[in-house]
Amino acid sequence: MQTPISAGTGAPVVDPDNSDRRTRARIAANMRWAHEPDRSAATSAARAAANARFEKQVDPDGVLPEHERAVRAEAARRAHFLRMALKSAQARRKTKRGEGAA
Repeated sequence: MQTPISAGTGAPVVDPDNSDRRTRARIAANMRWAHEPDRSAATSAARAAANARFEKQVDPDGVLPEHERAVRAEAARRAHFLRMALKSAQARRKTKRGEGAA
């Protein structure tokens, strides 16, 4: 097994229980975006894949006119993110009440 490398320094990670993994990941992500000249271009493939997923969801057979498919895909995308926001709010309330897992 390879020794994990600390984000941005190239030094081996000395944290045997990996408790700082999230912070190291955030550092790496921020360093990646700090050096990206065109953030929009860097994420265009991911956006296209997400759009295709929602279009396939609302028109699996590809029979709708392009404009109608786009309108429905946008509604499906909004519903998806609203569903995620609802679940997040519910989880925060549960944690606030002391019911969340540690």
